[in-house]
Amino acid sequence: MVSAKAVLVRLAMVAVLVAGVGILSTTASADDAATFKAKCAMCHGADGKGSAVGQKMGVHDFTSADVQKMSDAELTDVITKGKNKMPAYAGKLQESDIKGLVAYIRQLGKGK
Repeated sequence: MVSAKAVLVRLAMVAVLVAGVGILSTTASADDAATFKAKCAMCHGADGKGSAVGQKMGVHDFTSADVQKMSDAELTDVITKGKNKMPAYAGKLQESDIKGLVAYIRQLGKGK
């Protein structure tokens, strides 16, 4: 039979793991936001709807249904290879950064 002390120790370990995962996911979101601000916001705007400069260049509104219905693979491809006036970020951003940007674009769509 398992003692009460052993059960408490296991519960404490689970609580620490869950808290750690929460901290890591929060950090990842902050990193994604920082990458977006540094690399994307100049044209796409902080809210993803396009800055004044970006709108003149015809950037897409990340909160729009057209962008949000794109697959993660399509968004990754555009960020990696560039498209029209948007530069390619292959070799400039890590694959994990690009994946984070796709997730961040999804979050912008939820915050319409």
